Amino acid sequence: MDVRLPLKLPEFMQEEKNFSPVDFDETSSFRRRPESSVPVKPMDDPGLRRDNGNCGAACLYLPLLAILLLLGGCEDAWNNPYPAKDDNANIYYSSFAERPKHLDPARSYTSSEWAFISQIYEPPYQYHFLRRPYEVVPLTAAAMPQIRRLGPDGAELMDDDEAPAFTEYVIQIQPGIHYQPHPAFATDAQGKPLYTKDWQGLQQVHQLSDFDSTGTRELTADDYVYQIKRLGFAPLHSPIASLMKDYIVGLKEFASQLDQAYAKLQQQSGEEQPWMDLRQFDLEGVEVVDRYSYRIRLKGEYPQFIYWLSMNFFSPMPWEAERFYHLPGLRERNITLHWYPVGTGPYYLAENNPNLRMVLEKNPNFRGERYPLSGEATDAADGYLADSGRDMPFIDRAIYSLDKESIPRWNKFLQGYYDVSGIGSDSFDQAVQFGTGGEAELTDAMQEKGIELLTSVSTSIYYFGFNMLDDLVGGDSERARLLRQAISIALDYEEFISIFRNGRGKVAHGPLPPGIFGYREGVDGINPLVYRVDKGAPVRRSIEEARALLERAGYPNGRDPETGKPMILNFDTAATGPDSKALLSWYRKQFQKLGIELIFRTSDYNRFQEKMLKGTAQLFSWGWNADYPDPENFLFMLYGPHSRVKHHGENTANYSNPEFDRLFDRMKFLPNGEKRQQIIDQMIAIVRHDAPWVWGFYPVDFVLHHQWYRNAKPNLMANNTLKYKGIDTEARADLRQVWNKPVVWPVVLVIILLLLSLLPAIYLYRRHERSTAR
Repeated sequence: MDVRLPLKLPEFMQEEKNFSPVDFDETSSFRRRPESSVPVKPMDDPGLRRDNGNCGAACLYLPLLAILLLLGGCEDAWNNPYPAKDDNANIYYSSFAERPKHLDPARSYTSSEWAFISQIYEPPYQYHFLRRPYEVVPLTAAAMPQIRRLGPDGAELMDDDEAPAFTEYVIQIQPGIHYQPHPAFATDAQGKPLYTKDWQGLQQVHQLSDFDSTGTRELTADDYVYQIKRLGFAPLHSPIASLMKDYIVGLKEFASQLDQAYAKLQQQSGEEQPWMDLRQFDLEGVEVVDRYSYRIRLKGEYPQFIYWLSMNFFSPMPWEAERFYHLPGLRERNITLHWYPVGTGPYYLAENNPNLRMVLEKNPNFRGERYPLSGEATDAADGYLADSGRDMPFIDRAIYSLDKESIPRWNKFLQGYYDVSGIGSDSFDQAVQFGTGGEAELTDAMQEKGIELLTSVSTSIYYFGFNMLDDLVGGDSERARLLRQAISIALDYEEFISIFRNGRGKVAHGPLPPGIFGYREGVDGINPLVYRVDKGAPVRRSIEEARALLERAGYPNGRDPETGKPMILNFDTAATGPDSKALLSWYRKQFQKLGIELIFRTSDYNRFQEKMLKGTAQLFSWGWNADYPDPENFLFMLYGPHSRVKHHGENTANYSNPEFDRLFDRMKFLPNGEKRQQIIDQMIAIVRHDAPWVWGFYPVDFVLHHQWYRNAKPNLMANNTLKYKGIDTEARADLRQVWNKPVVWPVVLVIILLLLSLLPAIYLYRRHERSTAR
């Protein structure tokens, strides 16, 4: 509490009465001064009686002083979790629930990690913040890539109908872009790296900020080439390595070359994880043209590659950073690229304490970028063009606090201590109501606070998966397929959306969400194995039909025919918090409808990822956010060569169907049109029949933000959107005080009651003292 009112002490505290003075002693809490220094007065001394009489006044004045102190501190909110000096600071406040594990752009591939690194790393391209349909535009690149279609001899093709043997992308980046300050770039007077294996100060280093010196240098084309080489380096376990080996010329052979060279280096150095300088190896399909240009050559044609060039995987990586993080002892101190990114973006990671908070600071070396000048037709009226042409970023600092539970997050948002919030099931009715036409709108309480609601159907899918390598639920046998189909019917996702999503979702009938080419609306898009059509609308098949499928699979009433006991299936999940109990109970009840007993194997998210990588999970649930607006980005999650276990890809179910794979290879090269749609229809029919997933639902996003938060337009493709946001800090500070005024009257009432209760005791005490004196 910050007491700012000047307080006058009561008279009894200003006078030097006959209180015995005390001072501190090394051997006891207090010691009295020698008796000779203060003569003891007899009991009948009037001065002593006067002071004893003032004891009653003191007992009254002290509570009154407490009341003054309480009232004096009423200017400030007592529940403010941030320092008072930051009340008007240009800071964005948000939260996170899961600790990010990989902040290395070659490895990271989850939304919780990209929320941070997308503000730090800069691939050559990005999505336009405002335009729809989504449009790829330059970021660090000077222009869109020059694309050449080549024949087998390398000559450029003039006929657009002729299938190319190769496609070449030439990318030119802007000069004058510099990296954030970082000790990896620190040099001595001779220009040599300051921190090397011979550096003597390692014992004093516990975190990155302990390095005294930092430096920077200009971004070059070599840094982009170096990062692409890293995608093929096996120890980094890049999740897109298997995909890129199919497209980037020579990457597969390059990866094999690195494997051999690294094994030799390990043997020579005696180190388990030595640094190998990838600059000494040539990659056939990727080369530097000049200081600011580089060339990528692909096999055949891959129109979706432009989307990949807007993702963190293709961000630049300076070789100095890899060398620096391989200094002896840094890995043991968790000073690695997985923990401390190095980028050219508008922000850098100033604090990485995932058990408390993550902090992004404005990059002092950032070149500057202008807010878009145009967007959709309604953007000007909606206020999204008010900052047009201004230099970004607008926010100086972003603080993300760890909040694992939904209720504390929600309360802090309502108090104004978080700027943006989703809506949990517990708080949905408090925030949103549905109008007569079924449209969602804010409640009166939210509108009174000036809170605004944004809704959008996400280009995402949440699905329930089967490990197709599992002996019981996996494989292509009819028994396993019928079992999966029965479970697909039993898992009632209409009920799930109603209970756990408050209606914020759309039941999925296949892997493609609305807004992605290939998705079919209405009757044409219904999954006939799980639904039947009644009066033009889908109706989930009955549980009796599911039980019949289960009996055909050889499990009548869900029982194992060999033991006669209920079948037991294992569900691996990272849902471990208190909010997950109801969700897991719901899953158990769905399987009980079939007579199947469901066992939960819970772990944290990192451990769950390891299970998926090793293929030890049996049943699981997961989700996928679109990386780019193309059907290939969803259908590739069921493509055999992208198996999670065999190829470290994104096919988490480890599904493999030769016909599906053949059609996928045709579909991915085609432009959107009727021919592509027909092939997609065939692919979806195959996976519906095989049922490697229970298709789950497509989420409908409800996002709330306070009135002081600018440029909140949802962008479902872009992840680097913090730079566009703005905060009216004065309005936020004022409203925080209004919403968080301390309620002191209960405390004052208690003090007054305490005073009243003391009056009889004070009266009796003084009466006793007077009678004793007489």
